[in-house]
Amino acid sequence: MNIILISDRFGQAKSLTLTRSHLLMGLLLLLMMVILLAVTLNHFAGEVADKINYPILRNVLQNPEAKRNHKIQAHLNKNLDFMAAKVGKMQVQLFRLNELGRRLVDLYGIDPQELSFDQLPGQGGIDREIREQDLSLDELNQTLHSVARSLRDRADKLAVLDSLLLGDRIEQEMLPSAMPLETDWFSSDFGVRIDPFTGKKSFHEGVDFPAKMGTPIKAAAGGVVVFSARHPGYGNMVAIDHGNELVSRYAHASRLLVNVGQVVLKGQKIAEIGSSGRSTGPHLHFEIRHNDIPLNPSRFLKKAD
Repeated sequence: MNIILISDRFGQAKSLTLTRSHLLMGLLLLLMMVILLAVTLNHFAGEVADKINYPILRNVLQNPEAKRNHKIQAHLNKNLDFMAAKVGKMQVQLFRLNELGRRLVDLYGIDPQELSFDQLPGQGGIDREIREQDLSLDELNQTLHSVARSLRDRADKLAVLDSLLLGDRIEQEMLPSAMPLETDWFSSDFGVRIDPFTGKKSFHEGVDFPAKMGTPIKAAAGGVVVFSARHPGYGNMVAIDHGNELVSRYAHASRLLVNVGQVVLKGQKIAEIGSSGRSTGPHLHFEIRHNDIPLNPSRFLKKAD
């Protein structure tokens, strides 16, 4: 191909010959410039699109692949936030279960080594190789939901069990079953006996525990003091109401250590052994009455180990 150039400056014409090689090189150079320009514009459009506050213009500038990746990333972030919140709730439920477990272990004297809430239980076994498969996002979400539901169910059941056991423990604490005196024998049993003053048959409404003057007298169970004064026949006496119309009496004391209305605990010192009232010598007359009817204290009392 011949190109003729005419110029007024030189006053003559010049001829330029282009071969096929020249044309191919020109086309290749033009193609490279177009590709470079396209890449530059795409990069520029992506950066500008992230800074533009107009959604329509942003959608025009962003290429389809970038928009698709952005949607996927947004979906993943949303699911991760949801699962993180669910894991946080599960941690709270697990803490509640641990506290309930520790409470039950401490309350009922279970060996902490058998039920440790600070360590995971041991696991093991032979390794059987299988084709590994990663959990999908949906499968992981379903697993977390199932575990959270199980944790809630176990926590509710443990709370009910703790409430029932605590109620039973309180009831046991309010039952006058502890020995009111550290002794191994009594001098007079519950029931019909020969009265030591009259020599005639009479009904003894409690049991008598002989002891040295001043020996501590302890509450057989927790309750509220309803009497603490001198009685015409029983001398210095304490009476404790344990609820459910159950009352214990501690008579013939030399010294009273509690007042009416005071709350006492099982095993608390409430008086001291004496021989006040109708008594032949230092001892404790102990009674248990239900609806003001005397019961045999031997059916309640349990000797301490």
